[in-house]
Amino acid sequence: MKGEACLRSSTKEAGLLGPSDARVRKCRIRGRCAIFAKKVLWESQLAMSEKSLRKGSPAPGPVPEGLIRIYSMRFCPFAQRTRLVLLAKDIKFETINVNLKSKPEWFLKKAPFGMVPVLETSRGEIIYESPITSDYLDEVYPGKKLTPSDPLQKAQQKMLLEHFSKFVPFLYKVLQATRKGEDPTEMKIEMNVKLLELEEVLVNKKTPYFGGESLSMIDYMMWPWFERAEAFGVQDCFKDTPKLNAWIETMKQDPAVQATITDTKTLKTFLELYFSGSPDAEDYGL
Repeated sequence: MKGEACLRSSTKEAGLLGPSDARVRKCRIRGRCAIFAKKVLWESQLAMSEKSLRKGSPAPGPVPEGLIRIYSMRFCPFAQRTRLVLLAKDIKFETINVNLKSKPEWFLKKAPFGMVPVLETSRGEIIYESPITSDYLDEVYPGKKLTPSDPLQKAQQKMLLEHFSKFVPFLYKVLQATRKGEDPTEMKIEMNVKLLELEEVLVNKKTPYFGGESLSMIDYMMWPWFERAEAFGVQDCFKDTPKLNAWIETMKQDPAVQATITDTKTLKTFLELYFSGSPDAEDYGL
């Protein structure tokens, strides 16, 4: 910043930078500052450095006016769906991390299924389940709409999400088989079939995203599990899916994805701790 300001001053004095060029440079600097400020705010809202509340922890107070609260878990792909939507729509929120191995009593009163994500409004209203919380945020809050307004397109995205939900269990089956020293080949063959179906969707649509030319709700709903592909040990299943691979690389450029992404090494360690029953798995790295 300081060096760039000096460069701008010296080049202008030398007659190399005109008034319009100076304004462009200033706008770029302001733009980078705004992006940095937003990243700092997002990190604070996501509470990725906050330890989870567990059994015996006191309940948090009321949700402050003007905010919505998400009860989350740092490594949960389902909760990540809702966090992506919160960030994509630039919603003001706060995060309470919950230990899913040792759930606080008060959390079970808010979450009948004992799972995250859960949203709580400043009026004490509760919404849970990742697709439902995501749709709620998109409908209630202004800004960019992630869900298509066209009824047919909306139905097509929901149908695709149902198809994708059949893919997710294979990831966990492969991981568990590998952990037990079993051969996951047959499971990976079945997974390849599912991945090729998704590849075909992108081929037929001829668009970079599953929702079309721009990123939409269906892309965010699917992303968290592709982020975890290498940690689950299934990266070799993507050899014949060039369109899907291109989608993955494109998704990595999205600001909300970048703000919520977790590196593979950290994910692998968390998964090992979690499935071995460690009560502190969800606080790994803190």
